[in-house]
Amino acid sequence: MRKLKKLIVKIIGSSIKIDREAKGRKIQNIAPLPETVYWDNNVKIHKTQNGIEYVKTPSKCFLNLPDYNFNENYFDLHGIKIHYIDAGPSDGKILLLLHGQPVWSYLYRTMIHDLLSKGYRCIAPDLIGMGKSDKPISIKYHTYETHCENILTFINGLKLKNMTLFCQDWGSLIGLRIAGENPNLFSGIIAANAELPNFTKETNPLYIPETIEINTKIKSFVGAMAYYSIGGFAVESFQAWILYCLTAPMVDIKSIMKLSFSRNFKKSDDILNAYSAPFPSFIYMAGPRTLPSMNAGITGQTLKAIEGLKKFEKPFLSLIGLQDNLLGTPRIQNRFIKMVPGAKGQNHEQFKEANHFIQEDIGEMMADRMHKFIVKNKI
Repeated sequence: MRKLKKLIVKIIGSSIKIDREAKGRKIQNIAPLPETVYWDNNVKIHKTQNGIEYVKTPSKCFLNLPDYNFNENYFDLHGIKIHYIDAGPSDGKILLLLHGQPVWSYLYRTMIHDLLSKGYRCIAPDLIGMGKSDKPISIKYHTYETHCENILTFINGLKLKNMTLFCQDWGSLIGLRIAGENPNLFSGIIAANAELPNFTKETNPLYIPETIEINTKIKSFVGAMAYYSIGGFAVESFQAWILYCLTAPMVDIKSIMKLSFSRNFKKSDDILNAYSAPFPSFIYMAGPRTLPSMNAGITGQTLKAIEGLKKFEKPFLSLIGLQDNLLGTPRIQNRFIKMVPGAKGQNHEQFKEANHFIQEDIGEMMADRMHKFIVKNKI
């Protein structure tokens, strides 16, 4: 049956076409939206003094989210507000929890509840464009440099130091870069399904199309991606993921999350709805549309941080979910263990029951490992 499915997928092909000659590193041209895309003209568009246009997800979208009952906090970033959880005693040990795409701080709710009971101060920001944070409507806003600068400004603005970092997915590309360049800010690091690629302009195999045009042939996430996923994860499958997010008429958050959760656990519709809550229509989706493509813009910016991590002697722990074919691979884990001096002697683990969003799949276990990591290393 599996061979038959693969054959059918190959015959059908994909609505996504990869240009193997393309080398684009940033978003340049944006074609007009087709009539089939619902751009909600009733949404109020705000503008900063610097001219950045953005929208705010209505608060009603976030009512009655399962297990997410934290107070709202906002940090002003040049007129755009970052939402963040800041829970626990003000003098508690600081845990900085950074999420990826297409999720938000909701991902950390289980971990936070457990860690609060142990007296920690948990800080979990929503990246700009995600969660309850403000959402610039231009996809040109979202660059690797911008998001790294945003989180570093947030850290400095809240005067955070002696932090233990837990990072995953894009939270790791941002968090590990900041930690590698500013090791004095951190007491320890947990990298869970994490990566920090050493791309240069010459070695980066990914690209952004010269013109971003909505692809009306894309009817579903699974249908668009199946052709590039049948052989397991590879560079072409990530390039297809970039093109899907940039050009799909609507990024299907629920379908993405279903495939990114463990096959060992069933998730309720309420939880899936919570992850899609920040994006009630297309106008709110510049963040999830463009974060994957920021990989194509990495042309050496991580090299300084990687050199910094090679000298990072503070505790460093790697945790991976083996169902994650993207970042949960022993190859990536072993590279960190060999590269970072502080990884020596730590209890690195691999979890067969966890997929990409390891915080959702085994959140209580991740909270337990974080607590044990801090206790063991006397952080």
